[in-house]
Amino acid sequence: MGEPLRAAIRGTGSYAPSKVMTNADFEKFIDTSDEWIVQRTGIRQRRVMGEGETTSSMALAAAKAALADANLEAKDLDLIVCATVTGDMPFPATACFVQQGLGITDIPVFDLSAACSGFLYALSVGSQFIQAGTYRKVLVIGVDALSRYCDYTDRGSCILFGDGAGAVVLEPTSEDKGVLYSVLRAEGAGWDYINLPGGGTRYPTSAQTIADRLHYVKMKGRDVYKFAVEKMQWLLGDCMAKCGLTVETVDMVVPHQVNLRIIDSAAGKYGFPMEKIYINIDRYGNTSAASIPLALDEARRAGLIGPGSTIVMVAFGAGLTWAGAVVRL
Repeated sequence: MGEPLRAAIRGTGSYAPSKVMTNADFEKFIDTSDEWIVQRTGIRQRRVMGEGETTSSMALAAAKAALADANLEAKDLDLIVCATVTGDMPFPATACFVQQGLGITDIPVFDLSAACSGFLYALSVGSQFIQAGTYRKVLVIGVDALSRYCDYTDRGSCILFGDGAGAVVLEPTSEDKGVLYSVLRAEGAGWDYINLPGGGTRYPTSAQTIADRLHYVKMKGRDVYKFAVEKMQWLLGDCMAKCGLTVETVDMVVPHQVNLRIIDSAAGKYGFPMEKIYINIDRYGNTSAASIPLALDEARRAGLIGPGSTIVMVAFGAGLTWAGAVVRL
């Protein structure tokens, strides 16, 4: 018997729309200011999809970038897992549109719904298929377009979200690298902290649901903040403890880009210097499932992490869900 297989990241890719929405843009139609937004969130601007763009078109762009980085062609893939809560349609899966865009057939593809934790959930699922020996080349995508579901009369939530996509290509390795650990958790009783009530079987689309603005993101901001601080701290501690890591042996923490104060509190608890925490929330806002893979790709391409780097990734989101992973490149 050889060494047990792990899922290694062979390539990364990301995409963000070219259209920029700054804090000053919000000042034109809601009671807010650049200072207020930056102080409370750390966000200065976010990217939003332009006309003709879709969740699947963003996912496809990130997927193509990840395949190019991995020196692979789409026909080499065995599986596509797409994490999103803002699919092109309620069905079919957005992964089907990505598969079509890549020009490939006869491989399994599916979506996974865990909101902002989605990419780490999907990474864990893809990793399991590789560890089991079922598939050898797995494309994992995190993509969301929450700008399409923002209530632009709600200043507490509409300022937070941006659009984007990130992707990784996984392949088996027997070397001491790849996905070393993952942890997935959920608490369904907290579903009402962050939700989009309209359009499903609970509140089917009707004139009334539209009039009641049920097709927009609803969020209990203070409850979400408390939950997020607690879970991000717990996730960092759990990932480090399970893998025997210290602040010194972690090369980079790539957190879900949700709120700079939340990220600061988690980093501060363990004494992480901010240069070891990758931050791009100021430029992209909260891109949900795209947040971590987009940041991971940026950090790699900027040369901040590379072969041998040990990375801790942590996220939380609607559900409530939370997840963490330790990866060595």
